[in-house]
Amino acid sequence: MKIGAIKETRPDENRVALSPSVCKQLIKNGFECIIESGAGLNSFFSDEAYVEAGAKVFSSADEVYRTADVLCKVNPPNDAEIEKLKAGSALISFVYHLTNQALVEKINARKVSLFSMDAIPRISRAQTMDALSSQANLAGYKAVIIGANETGRIFPMLMTAAGTITPAKVLIFGAGVAGLQAIGTARRLGAVVEVTDIRPETKEEVESLGGKFISFDMGSGVKIEGGYVKEAGEDVLTRQREILKKHLATADIVVTTAQVPGRKAPVLVTEDMVKVMKLGSVIVDMAVEQGGNCALSEVGKAVIKHGVKIVGYTNLPSMLAPNASDSYAKNIFAFVTHLASNEGFKWDMNDEITAGTLICRDGQILKP
Repeated sequence: MKIGAIKETRPDENRVALSPSVCKQLIKNGFECIIESGAGLNSFFSDEAYVEAGAKVFSSADEVYRTADVLCKVNPPNDAEIEKLKAGSALISFVYHLTNQALVEKINARKVSLFSMDAIPRISRAQTMDALSSQANLAGYKAVIIGANETGRIFPMLMTAAGTITPAKVLIFGAGVAGLQAIGTARRLGAVVEVTDIRPETKEEVESLGGKFISFDMGSGVKIEGGYVKEAGEDVLTRQREILKKHLATADIVVTTAQVPGRKAPVLVTEDMVKVMKLGSVIVDMAVEQGGNCALSEVGKAVIKHGVKIVGYTNLPSMLAPNASDSYAKNIFAFVTHLASNEGFKWDMNDEITAGTLICRDGQILKP
């Protein structure tokens, strides 16, 4: 079975789906690897590194499309890329099928089997395949680094001859994978960290990392499935906003991480809440591509509103391309070796991982 990767075409994308080290592992497991020339350069993986790992490097993406039995990507394919997909092949990529139904239909029309890396079930035996978590982990780290760069103050407390500099205060919305990494990073940099999450069971994890958990009565308006918040009533969000105003008023940096799969991100920081924040404080909105947790965020921009810098940079994992690519490629390796051997896919629909990630096959959409 030939597994291929091409250079990603999204303008702000530096990642690649297969790293040289993972190609080497796949080849040891009996697969063949084919890579478009230059596909890994933005992640600092040279063509020579792929060749040394045993992969074949093709001069164009078209050759990879024609040759690969399985094409691995990071981002969903655009229309031009879909037209190049070979009938009978398989595509493994982030797809976000819940909000990309038209894309799924176009891929299905090509008679391509589509596996979505964002649909990996949250079960223990699928942890090594969980690409959403591996990328969110890096994004949480980068969000704090961006906040530290954008603010005009240092994070740790410093005792100097001129007096004591108090530590920065960081407020983090959400204690999922990205939020927990943001807590750990901010604490390592010396900040005082406060955290809010509408899931009270996250309190222990937050405190184990040195964060202070902000508690409030959420009532019965929250629906949680598989560790994700699927729905939060407006009354819950209103109570949360009121409680958090006083915390926002003293925060130097705010990092928001709240996303709901298949839905627009909840607005957690309204314009009125921004108005109570300190002059020169910073908000890093990690959910900006899903609509934003801050009402004033702008996609891909850092803007100043009411004296507060609001950062809406997209695709944070791509800013850490070598690590993000290698982590994603390791997820791909675990996924592929679970689903298939070098002779082909097992197509075991009784397997929770296969059934959860296979979006379409043989011209049939399996997960609308």
